[in-house]
Amino acid sequence: MKHNIQSIKQRFGIIGNSESLERAINIAVQVAPTDLSVLVTGESGVGKEFFPQIVHQYSSRKHNPYIAVNCGAIPEGTIDSELFGHIKGSFTGALSDRKGYFQHADKGTIFLDEIAELPLATQARLLRVLESGEYIKVGSSQVEKTDVRIVAATNVQLEDAVKHGKFREDLYYRLNTVPIEVPALRDRPEDIPILFRRFAVDFADKYQMPPIRLTEDAILLLKKYRWQGNVRQLKNITEQISIIEKDRSVNALTLTRYLPENTTLLPALAQQKTDSSTADFSNEREILYKVLFDMRKDMNDLKKLVYDLMENNTDINAKEFDNSVLTRPTDDRAYPITSYADDFDDIEETTEIIEESLSLQEREKEIIIKALDKHNGKRKKAAEELGISERTLYRKIKEYEIN
Repeated sequence: MKHNIQSIKQRFGIIGNSESLERAINIAVQVAPTDLSVLVTGESGVGKEFFPQIVHQYSSRKHNPYIAVNCGAIPEGTIDSELFGHIKGSFTGALSDRKGYFQHADKGTIFLDEIAELPLATQARLLRVLESGEYIKVGSSQVEKTDVRIVAATNVQLEDAVKHGKFREDLYYRLNTVPIEVPALRDRPEDIPILFRRFAVDFADKYQMPPIRLTEDAILLLKKYRWQGNVRQLKNITEQISIIEKDRSVNALTLTRYLPENTTLLPALAQQKTDSSTADFSNEREILYKVLFDMRKDMNDLKKLVYDLMENNTDINAKEFDNSVLTRPTDDRAYPITSYADDFDDIEETTEIIEESLSLQEREKEIIIKALDKHNGKRKKAAEELGISERTLYRKIKEYEIN
């Protein structure tokens, strides 16, 4: 099977050797000979469009039509006509009969991308096709038959869409007969340098110039970056660097100029998951690193303030500092300074109070609450922000009794 996976990747131009990516390819190959519906999920830019092609090319329908439809790009008023066709005079502008995609794709495969964008009325029509292979053209009363394999894809959590009444539950379970989850780029860091090299060589050939090469620190930065745009974002940045940079050896400092500042780095290098216990330990260690780094920054700020006061020989009045606060420049949190003496004899006592209020557990709890507030209580998004698994976040919420 290993040899087959490699040949499939070469055939469809899929780059990467991560276990999660090869598992997704393996599922696509295994389900291809059947007529089961397939739902491909994953973030935008991960390459979901390759998997319907794999399913089609390794099925008995490979010599019949394959049609890809972007449901989000078709206006709501014409989506039914595009998918199922219409008859002459059914609406203004319908000057003749028209075949829909389901009629054109008879005996073949139809790929419905961005399936979550379908209107509810169209979802009901699609459900009928899945259940009985029947549909009715717009403006007609005659039932038509089609034999089509449906592969759908979405970057939306359909379970949430079902809960909010935006997607039919019965259609969701019909489409999700066999799920294929395409991993995000940040979840397969070992593939990032390989992808960059491939893109760099392609753009070098395209623009007739030497390929870009990365230094070790630049490769490390690539692996740590969050890549919210996934493979598509990496490809765009590689093209920018290939065109703009005259020096074909790029270090981390140069690379930083091309990475959006509003996308944070991962708190630690992602590691390949072996089992649930190892993954949980790694995730907890990453969040502890984040807490420790924040505490170190706070203490450094405090030391700098005390040093500046001593350097300038400033008279400190306890009364003046009773209501003062020490505020981090890069954060909106403030920590009250509860007591000061007239001189610096009891600086050690003040430091003990600060350290006590900045315990690891309290800081960890505070960071988790901030992440949940930022994403309106959505645990999956908060877990991604923190760089931990959703399972670990759930356990932490219970442990700290966070509402």
